[in-house]
Amino acid sequence: MTLKTAARQVRENAHAPYSGFKVGAAIRTGKGNVYAGCNVENVAYPEGTCAEAGAIAAMVAAGEYDIVEAYVIADSPAPVPPCGGCRQKLAEFAGADVQITMATTAGRSETATVGSLLPGAFTASHMAKDG
Repeated sequence: MTLKTAARQVRENAHAPYSGFKVGAAIRTGKGNVYAGCNVENVAYPEGTCAEAGAIAAMVAAGEYDIVEAYVIADSPAPVPPCGGCRQKLAEFAGADVQITMATTAGRSETATVGSLLPGAFTASHMAKDG
């Protein structure tokens, strides 16, 4: 299954009764497996879950930790980039050169790298203790 198909299909399952803004995301791992997630809103904002976070959680639950490609789709006038928190989540499991395709349900898309979406990302190297 393509990432586009997986993201488009899972988007239909989004729980967005408050905003009506459904988002779907799909990621491919180094093993070639595809994991998908959709946004899940909660009346107690901001307690919901983003689509990208859902896809990452599914990947980790399956025992994988390496994103090599991602696709995010929403019904919006322009492609929607991942929020700041999801950019950091993607950077946790994807290299700076990993391609993220952002698309609309009308067929418009843009592609960017994780590094261009989150320059200066906080990484594990920042946790290293000196000498």
